[in-house]
Amino acid sequence: VVIFMNIKLIQIKKIINKNGLISVIETNSKTCPFDIKRIFNVYASKGDIRGDHAHKTCIQMLICTSGKVEINCIDGNKKSTFVLDNPFKALLLKPMVWAKQKYLANKSILTVICNQMYDEKDYIRNFEEYITLKKEIKI
Repeated sequence: VVIFMNIKLIQIKKIINKNGLISVIETNSKTCPFDIKRIFNVYASKGDIRGDHAHKTCIQMLICTSGKVEINCIDGNKKSTFVLDNPFKALLLKPMVWAKQKYLANKSILTVICNQMYDEKDYIRNFEEYITLKKEIKI
């Protein structure tokens, strides 16, 4: 389901066999439309807030591998909220989407897949600066 141009909810391929389930993400596929450069996990407890920033050029895919996480997104004009609660759906965030994660369950794990290595210069951590940049580049 595409919500707006820079945010997309994606179903992750599920393989079921007698020994359990496997979730599959492949680079440059319908699941992950970019080359993977970095993967990290965020471990948090119920009520924790993470993110609360945007990226200038980085594309991210967020997957709740355990627990439950609410993702609040702003594209500069529209606001949307998503709840991730299983490893078979992901939220694709293109550049210039402000995202804030609220952890809804203890021992939640959010896996983040990126198309770039970490670069602090890519982060926009001030919301007013983000709104100004969005107006300037008209994304």
